[in-house]
Amino acid sequence: MIKRISTLFLSSIVALASACAVQAPPPAATPVSPAPAAEPETLVIMSHDSFNVSESVIRQFEQAHNVKVQILESGDTGSALNKAILSKDAPLADVFFGVDNTFMSRALDADIFEPYASPRLAAIPERFKLDKTNRLLPVDYGHVMVNYDKAYFSARNLEPPRSLRDLADPRYKGLLVVQNPATSSPGLAFLMATIAAFPEGSAYPWTQFWADLRANDVYVSPDWEDAYFTQFSGSSGKGPRPLVVSYATSPAAEVVFSEGKLTEPPTGNVEGTAFEQIEFVGILKGTKKRALAEKWVDFMLSRTFQEDIPLQMFVYPVLPEAQLPEVFIKFGQPPANPLTLPPQQIHEGRERWIERWTEIVLR
Repeated sequence: MIKRISTLFLSSIVALASACAVQAPPPAATPVSPAPAAEPETLVIMSHDSFNVSESVIRQFEQAHNVKVQILESGDTGSALNKAILSKDAPLADVFFGVDNTFMSRALDADIFEPYASPRLAAIPERFKLDKTNRLLPVDYGHVMVNYDKAYFSARNLEPPRSLRDLADPRYKGLLVVQNPATSSPGLAFLMATIAAFPEGSAYPWTQFWADLRANDVYVSPDWEDAYFTQFSGSSGKGPRPLVVSYATSPAAEVVFSEGKLTEPPTGNVEGTAFEQIEFVGILKGTKKRALAEKWVDFMLSRTFQEDIPLQMFVYPVLPEAQLPEVFIKFGQPPANPLTLPPQQIHEGRERWIERWTEIVLR
């Protein structure tokens, strides 16, 4: 009996517990954490050391595509291109920016780029599209040309030169500083300007022009920095020479970097001395991030990126609708008739021209 009562009591307890269990409120649901965001991919952009873009512009691209952009600075244009060519079997980057028209044929002959006909090319003027295979797409352009120190010429009541030919005039003896084309990008571009202006076989070839410049006491610097900041007498320089090979936008840069101290540039441009440089971007063969690389190329041709170019690299955007900053409109308008040479002609003649220049000017 006791056993039966105990059994009944136990059964009642179990039943009561079961009833309570049914009636008890369900436990609160454990919140489900959102799936972690995918780690951003890294897109490597190889370029020359002068490449620059605003951090806010880079972030805009990164956030839109969940990517981390890495800029691989690789020396001047020639050095960077050499590295890209030497590493083509194991590319160091996904995209290369900075090939210009003086190195274009060399880059294309090396076959390191993949074709990409960006839809944004439709808005770019034909004059900038030098590669019809779309392996190199135009991004910006600029002009190497002679700058002069306004105060120097004004103090001496001397008219600044107006053309390349004027630079060999005895009135300007000892006033000009140039860069060595074997070691300097603007030096090479200026040599190209003289070859375009004074072709081989003409009555006054470029070789004679440089012989005349040597007789007129031209000074040769190894690079732009020494020429502009050490030899040039303009406001940014402390040297004795009031004529220097620099850029069409150098006067505007003088105003920008004065941080409000200057309202107009102390330097001017010598018209008729400009050589046009166009810079290109290309997708490197072997990239494992082709889709992202295409998006980056498109982004470089977008209005956002194009309007960032002038005050970051002091060159002009190739997109016509991109607005120029006021300082460019006032002091940095592109020259009207810049000199040019076909990329293939440059490729075929570059090394021979540099060697001949060296014989004439330095030996």
